[in-house]
Amino acid sequence: MRAYVLLLLLAAGTTYLATPLARRIAEKAGAMTAVRDRDVHSVPTPRLGGLAMLAGVLVAFVAASQMPFLGDLFSDNRAPWAVLAGAAIVSLLGVADDVWGLDPLTKLAGQVLAAGLMAWQGVQLYSLPWGGGLLVGSAGLFLVVTVLAVVVGINAVNFVDGLDGLAAGVVGIGGAAFFVYSYLFTRTVTSDNYANLGSLTVAVLVGVCLGFLPHNAHPARIFMGDSGSMLIGLLLAASAVSVTGQVDPANLNQISGAQVAPVFLPVLLPVAVLLLPLTDLVWAVVRRVLAGQSPFAADKLHLHHRLLSLGHTHGRAVLVLWLWTAVVSFGAISLAFVPLKVALLGWGAALLLAVLVTLGPARRRARTHGPVLLRQRSGPGGAERGGAAERVRRASRPQPPADQQRSA
Repeated sequence: MRAYVLLLLLAAGTTYLATPLARRIAEKAGAMTAVRDRDVHSVPTPRLGGLAMLAGVLVAFVAASQMPFLGDLFSDNRAPWAVLAGAAIVSLLGVADDVWGLDPLTKLAGQVLAAGLMAWQGVQLYSLPWGGGLLVGSAGLFLVVTVLAVVVGINAVNFVDGLDGLAAGVVGIGGAAFFVYSYLFTRTVTSDNYANLGSLTVAVLVGVCLGFLPHNAHPARIFMGDSGSMLIGLLLAASAVSVTGQVDPANLNQISGAQVAPVFLPVLLPVAVLLLPLTDLVWAVVRRVLAGQSPFAADKLHLHHRLLSLGHTHGRAVLVLWLWTAVVSFGAISLAFVPLKVALLGWGAALLLAVLVTLGPARRRARTHGPVLLRQRSGPGGAERGGAAERVRRASRPQPPADQQRSA
């Protein structure tokens, strides 16, 4: 655990110190986010924060390769270096998009290349927990499923990056939940070596998100841009694939009873962590297709836009989405390590709190504006106010001259 915490802090510190440099590079390169109709920021803002995050990932992975606790991960296989290479590919692809602008098909091709490289080097689904055991298919099929899962994860995070601090906070919270799960699950099924690529990757991911947040909190001085959103999406997907699809069948014999849940939870936990981004992504595609638009068309109907329309401020909308991410992701892992009744009771209370916080502005508006409208229409003193208003209207009408009044 201490090695993971050290790497988390190292990634956070490197990202925090490198972000001002990334901001200056963005300003000189002209990578500035202009104020558009669908945006919520009011001034042009640099958007190459992903460069600083990539620096944090690079430093942390190199440091991990020199640690006795994690050194075997790097010497026994090429999977950690493949994750680092995939992260560099999508981040630099995002830099090109932030500076010059790339069409969606070019970005999709780069994402597939990065995901395919990781799968080719061992970061791949080899099995899936299913029924009473493991589902094992052909290598080609699982290669395609791995690439698809990574690409979906990358684009889901990219879709949720719409408010200051939103994407970094959502992925950081979800990553923290995934780290707790992966570490505890590794301790459950392995007694001699707790080191694994999934825990390493997600610990570094949480670190870069924490290091970037102080610069990205509202009002943001820099955006992560596609160079950052695609990077953290790939890291989250890579950690999920490392834990989900590489369960050793021999370990199933060591787990029974209430401990079976941790084996099957990896199938659901990545979806739980990315529930908000995935919901936003799927609903945006359906909404645009039904409207006869391209799935890549931009609009102001994302989840964060809807929270703003409910009456939440910018900062409170971000906190609401952070709260939902924490409720869903930590509620999911509680099913694996807490008695079912206790987990469901706590999850239900947390969901109720999240609903009340989300609908708070609408409830306040109904509580304040409703009685005012009723008093204005038929409340006590309504007749007197109506009579006074009528007298004012009468007095304001132009009066005929006095001689015309006498003749009339």
